[in-house]
Amino acid sequence: MRLPHTLSSLGLASALLLGSAHADELTVGGKNYTEQLLLSNITSQYLDTLGYEVETLDGMGSSVLRQAQENGQIDLYWEYTGTSLIVYNDISESLSAEATYQRVKELDAEKDIIWLEPSDANNTYALAMREANAERLGIESLKDLAEAINDDAGLTFGLDSEFYSRQDGWRPLQQAYDFRVGRDDIVRMDTGLIYSALRDGNVDVGLVFSTDGRIPAFDFRVLEDNQGFFPAYALTPVVREETLEANPELEGQLNALSELFDDQTIAALNARVDVERDTIEEVATDFLETHELL
Repeated sequence: MRLPHTLSSLGLASALLLGSAHADELTVGGKNYTEQLLLSNITSQYLDTLGYEVETLDGMGSSVLRQAQENGQIDLYWEYTGTSLIVYNDISESLSAEATYQRVKELDAEKDIIWLEPSDANNTYALAMREANAERLGIESLKDLAEAINDDAGLTFGLDSEFYSRQDGWRPLQQAYDFRVGRDDIVRMDTGLIYSALRDGNVDVGLVFSTDGRIPAFDFRVLEDNQGFFPAYALTPVVREETLEANPELEGQLNALSELFDDQTIAALNARVDVERDTIEEVATDFLETHELL
């Protein structure tokens, strides 16, 4: 099999200066964390097998990646509906998952960016607890959590700085569920450290991403969001309109791949990298071979 060429983030800036890909080439983008690196690698290997000439530019920040696609330097990548709604289109109103998808599809079409069929994977924010601790306290949902806090359960929280301060983050969440946590009960840390802090008992509740592989690996319970406070972040392939026009079969091919992803599948793939320490490339290859796509 002809493996697609992958550029590291160190070579990204110079690569983007080369301009958009030719019609017979596809440039697959990706962000700079495990889930996105897996998705870009899976997609590149899949499209390469289908006969496309593929180049992969991953390890990018969200805003840089989005700008690269708008400029025609990235043909396609996997984006989250909530990211486009809130970050790229500055829409703050609370919408259902379907309404979020329809809104970003409409808004981004004006920029010649086409949203294909969303997967069943929703990588949204969530709060999680150790399963045994949540069971002992009878906490299954954010409503239960709020009641426990208001009954002086003395729980400590691990949050990252962004969520703690953002306008749709920690403060509005407390208002929505009518609870209040004192500053002394909050530990702010990098996102990746929250998982180990929660596992090791250094905090009782942690901010997580719902498809992170460490959730099942570390036996965490994700608390139900009774009020639908957290926006939907449905994982979806997004493609430049010009790219689809030049490659009319691409839409169906990417939609077929999108059908294979849900929360459990993505979490299991992430866990193989973050917990079992398998490489991105071998996990991507195994996934495609399992589904007879290689």
